[in-house]
Amino acid sequence: MSEDLRVQEFWRALGLPGIIDVHTHFMPANVMEKVWGYFDAVGPLTGREWPIHYRHEEDVRVEHLRGFGVRRFTSMIYPHKPEMAAWLNQWSVEFAEQTPDCLRTSTFYPEESAATYVAEAVESGTRVFKSHIQVGDYSPNDPLLDPVWGVLQESGVPVVIHCGSGPAPGTYTGPGPIAELLARYPRLHLIIAHMGLPEYREFLDLADQYTNVYLDTTMTFTDYTEAATPFPRDQVHRLADLQERIVFGSDFPNIPYPYLDALEGLTRFDLGEPWLRAVCHDNAARLFAID
Repeated sequence: MSEDLRVQEFWRALGLPGIIDVHTHFMPANVMEKVWGYFDAVGPLTGREWPIHYRHEEDVRVEHLRGFGVRRFTSMIYPHKPEMAAWLNQWSVEFAEQTPDCLRTSTFYPEESAATYVAEAVESGTRVFKSHIQVGDYSPNDPLLDPVWGVLQESGVPVVIHCGSGPAPGTYTGPGPIAELLARYPRLHLIIAHMGLPEYREFLDLADQYTNVYLDTTMTFTDYTEAATPFPRDQVHRLADLQERIVFGSDFPNIPYPYLDALEGLTRFDLGEPWLRAVCHDNAARLFAID
């Protein structure tokens, strides 16, 4: 059976109309090449090879997701230096216009212009933002971001934020800076990428404390991740408790295994079909108002 059909078989068996994947990457070709170069070199950093499983041209990658039955996905873009975010946002506008099943995605960086371009992005229809604390090497509590968080809190537009310390710690990664951020902006809609891997417990605590904090499953529960950073078994019951605020993410195309592995990993703890339906589709459909 083809990969497409096997993925379709997974969600059809749950009675779903498809999958919503909140964590997929589409970005300008030259930027994507640099991202792939990073993962090609991450082996010596982590001691594990990271072969990009879907290293294809952009149009082929889009058709892969459609073939899998992914109803909506994102174009997770992120800058690593000043004066890059606005350009990425403009690229993303054009990508979303030609790819209507992609939720329009924007990003930001701590710089004087951030308040303006984030407000403009919200006003013009951005559905989700991406913040990458690790790659950007910035504090989420940088004063230059205060007006950004203010706009995002008032608008309710979710932010997928890579703030855990995997695959390698960054200057500002970990739960501490996010706890400080949420203490100042408690109504932010944050989606913690990778469930905060490896600081699972601490980010689950933040989700317990703040009702607009979600966690995405990106790379978690897969054989690849469990071999190095297993989800703590004494925390599995909390996955059930937070059923309504866990959403599926894959990290496509930058994953070192087939897409189906990300879905089958969700079944590891036998949390039941209602949990799988909520995570694979219904929670994100509600969060993003998708019919």
